[in-house]
Amino acid sequence: MSTIRPADARPGARRTPRPRRYLVCRPTHFDVRYAINPWMQEAAEVDTALAGRQWAELVGAYREHGHTVEVMEPTPGLPDMVFAANSALVVGGRAFGSLFHAPQRRPETREYEIWFKAAGYDLYRPESPCEGEGDLVPAGGYLLAGTGFRTTREAHAEVQEHFGLPVISLHLTDPYFYHLDTALFVLDDGVPDDGTAGGDGAATLAYYPGAFSPGSREVLRRLFPDAVLATRDDALAFGLNSVSDGHHVFIAPQATGLIDRLTARGYVPVPVDLSEFHKAGGGIKCCTQELRP
Repeated sequence: MSTIRPADARPGARRTPRPRRYLVCRPTHFDVRYAINPWMQEAAEVDTALAGRQWAELVGAYREHGHTVEVMEPTPGLPDMVFAANSALVVGGRAFGSLFHAPQRRPETREYEIWFKAAGYDLYRPESPCEGEGDLVPAGGYLLAGTGFRTTREAHAEVQEHFGLPVISLHLTDPYFYHLDTALFVLDDGVPDDGTAGGDGAATLAYYPGAFSPGSREVLRRLFPDAVLATRDDALAFGLNSVSDGHHVFIAPQATGLIDRLTARGYVPVPVDLSEFHKAGGGIKCCTQELRP
């Protein structure tokens, strides 16, 4: 794991990281046993030892950069439980749970519910298919919500009622980007560098326009005109399945073009290779649930 320092950052592009709290799940039982997205091939061989080392490197990178990491133990027979982001959305100390689209993953809901309740959260159970942070992304004062493959528009209405945040529905059209967090992530949420109030609250995003319907692309362009745009190659390299603390961006090293663009904008990419998890259609963000206070 290495950190790339910005060489050509724009004037005034100084970034300030904010400490985060993350929930992750050990990849003890990670495997590819079924195919529920285009990345998954049932005959794929998973190097479990390599997956464990890559996951440990991600956890170490978070902790080295000052973040708190809560580790959940997995349940045998649930190979995708390592993808903690799909378990819920946590905003303001409140949790909105998941109802997985694929029946193979539905037993994960109960296991995560046990963890959230033990941690003191009052977890809301959605009535419509919804896959947590996979399709729900807080951005400034909005909640961006993906649909098209997994999470339904009915779930968007539920999450708006639960949190009282304005929901912006975005339609995904490319099956390789079946979750919103494979096509878009938040770089910073508009908090001023000095940590004080008074910013405009505008979030900065990175996203791949080709993953979205024409109308959704226009919505993103209007709401986030300063976004960093990624190429399809960067998106296919899981470059948008990244996690940012507002300064450091934990990102797949294969997304070289996006890494260059982020560096030029004053962010500090922290490459972490989770390529073994790509076999199941997952990456850094998929393995990371943010517990927002």
